[in-house]
Amino acid sequence: MFNRQRKARVLFALSDVLLATLAFGAAYRTRIILHLEREFYLTIERKALVLGFSLLALVGIGLWLELYEKLDAGHPRLILRDAARQCTYSALFLVVFEYLLRLDLSRFFLTLFVTYEWVALLLFRLTAGRLVGVIRREFAGPHYVMVVGTGERACRLGEALERSVDYGVRLRGFLSDQQVEAPGEICLRASYLVRPIAELSAILRQHVIDEIIFAVESDRLSELEEYFLLCDEEGVRTRVAVDFFPHVNSTVSLDRLGATPLLTFSAAPYDEIRLLLKRAVDIVLAAASLVVLAPFMLAIAFFIKLTSPGPAIFRQVRCGLNGRRFRFYKFRSMCEDAEQLKASLAHLSTRQTAFKIPDDPRLTPLGRFLRRFSIDEWPQLWNVLRGDMSMVGPRPAVPNEVEQYQRWQRRRLRMRPGLTCLWAISGRDEVDFDTWMKMDMQYIDNWSLALDWKILLRTIPRVLSGRGAN
Repeated sequence: MFNRQRKARVLFALSDVLLATLAFGAAYRTRIILHLEREFYLTIERKALVLGFSLLALVGIGLWLELYEKLDAGHPRLILRDAARQCTYSALFLVVFEYLLRLDLSRFFLTLFVTYEWVALLLFRLTAGRLVGVIRREFAGPHYVMVVGTGERACRLGEALERSVDYGVRLRGFLSDQQVEAPGEICLRASYLVRPIAELSAILRQHVIDEIIFAVESDRLSELEEYFLLCDEEGVRTRVAVDFFPHVNSTVSLDRLGATPLLTFSAAPYDEIRLLLKRAVDIVLAAASLVVLAPFMLAIAFFIKLTSPGPAIFRQVRCGLNGRRFRFYKFRSMCEDAEQLKASLAHLSTRQTAFKIPDDPRLTPLGRFLRRFSIDEWPQLWNVLRGDMSMVGPRPAVPNEVEQYQRWQRRRLRMRPGLTCLWAISGRDEVDFDTWMKMDMQYIDNWSLALDWKILLRTIPRVLSGRGAN
């Protein structure tokens, strides 16, 4: 709380750097001392190159797996598993790095390095809980907080502050948002004196107060402006509890446009750095896949033209990020006049909003095969490369389906559509429409780069099996 978790995360990452450096040195000395048949020696430049890449890979994978968020609360079995995963993945990256640069490192040295690294990380993390307690209690000393407000919102905030004692937080008491009021008490785990806010200036002079949190009704904030200014002049940090809209589940942040502060509610991922990394992964994977699959795609296009009249590529307008229209590509798996036949077959659709017919009579024999193994989706790699789509995200819908969405379902448009998604690995076409929508919301609410990779890796066996495709 109050940035102490961030400090702990930084310290854990730095500890990984230190422990991995020690493991590297120990592995190198062990390999030299053993005097094996093949002579082994690394120049200072090569040592720095290998160690530097190893440290970047180790910390990067730790961030990707979100290990630094939970080191102090993990079960020993989870710590064992996570340390093994982190070391294994970083070792794989190091092997690829060595191969690309032709470093010709000793395999025994690499094995020693990864083993020592894993043991060191494991021993440290098994005792990290105690260390984090010390960090949270002692880093910069106790953090004294007072709450302005006496209502239910202020009491909930006070209870949360009491639970944060391990973070070094100390609740000093409450201030009434009224100018003059007889002293009273609020009883939580402990009893706290309630004083009128008019005494704030005297309280700041007489007591150590690091922070004031205003937990009052929104219409009272303008009347308390002089106390915000007082805290500003005294150098005391102020915060405002912004739960004015109790049913809003958005992430809340404060931005600034010029000199105007903006309170931001975001109901979809907005971390520009992580979204940029997601886009970079999309470009790399889409470009590599198009290069690898190009000969096969040409062959598929040839067979489509050979087995049924019409173009090999089917083009359709779909809705992308925030409802932007884009031209969507896929291999044609239906007869040439499939779109014209859609209205006459609408009564066979098994979904209310999305058009889906079991054993669709418009499918060609080759198209049925392409659909089963999702080969018809390969041209969408071009959409991914262009930025219309992502590798992972809610599937793009046609505009007339979007027009029928309920209001809560429209939030799925706030994420760039993808080639694969959460419901695609949980049943594909067997998933009903409501579950499909809810799983898209679940993906948006819990999105991370690690989740994207999990979905991608689980998509491969699902597609190869052909299960759940219609």
